Amino acid sequence: MAAIDGEALLKRLPQSRGRLEANRPLADLTWFRVGGPAEVLFSPADEADLAQFLKSCPADVPVTVIGVGSNLLVRDGGVKGVVIRLGRGFSDMAVEEGARIRVGAAVPDVRVARFAQERGIDALTFLRGIPGTIGGALRMNGGAYGGETRDILVAARGLDRSGNLHRLSLADMHFTYRHCGAPDELIFTEALLQGRPGDPKAIATAMDKITEAREATQPVKARTGGSTFKNPPGQKSWQLIDRAGMRGASVGAARVSEMHCNFLINEGNASAAEIEELGEQVRARVKATSGVDLEWEIKRIGLSTAEAR
Repeated sequence: MAAIDGEALLKRLPQSRGRLEANRPLADLTWFRVGGPAEVLFSPADEADLAQFLKSCPADVPVTVIGVGSNLLVRDGGVKGVVIRLGRGFSDMAVEEGARIRVGAAVPDVRVARFAQERGIDALTFLRGIPGTIGGALRMNGGAYGGETRDILVAARGLDRSGNLHRLSLADMHFTYRHCGAPDELIFTEALLQGRPGDPKAIATAMDKITEAREATQPVKARTGGSTFKNPPGQKSWQLIDRAGMRGASVGAARVSEMHCNFLINEGNASAAEIEELGEQVRARVKATSGVDLEWEIKRIGLSTAEAR
């Protein structure tokens, strides 16, 4: 496979009101702080800018979307094609009639929870426990502390690879556990969420409890990618990993968290390859001890170092 050459790709891409950066390092955009560059990183100005770019972007150029990088592992060889990261143009929030909130896909889930709390809108409290964006929550039916995105979603907007706008109902999303059945090519740009009237003080108390629970049980201050594996039906991944004897296991500077063993940690200078190898060792050990195939929850993108040469 050809090496990443952002400058050459940049010449093939359409003009934009947003920002196009060749060979942009991605490590600083992920919570693991590892990984290679994007061949081109595109930060669109708004939905119209993104639509126009997609309409004119050559069909053979791969397009990958990332959020705040909280549940993402970028491999060391980087990512071919265009990596799209939504920003300010997708960060609006507004209250609508019936305790609904319309929110851009780039808004962090935590901000949505706080926005709702301040306006006396309940039912979105669980978003306080999800370290990602609304776009990510839509893409994987993000959930925590007894709530899931499908519980609060009314409708979503998204653009396909050709820049066409799609409006999706809750049914169109085909949500299941940590999965969205909408086409993979769709880039979500906005969501309409359904809350219910509530007491701001009571909502704030519930959010504080979520914060305390996370800090007490998860390595939230470490370089991690959040929950590594999905929970198998009727089971907890961390329990399977613990029983397999993998708590504290390591590959290089990548380690299974002692605090919560469904979290992998970069202890300072781990490579993406070490983190992924450790995850695969965990999967193999759990399979050998319990017969369960753990499924990655962390999204892994890009090329290995060898593939990028």
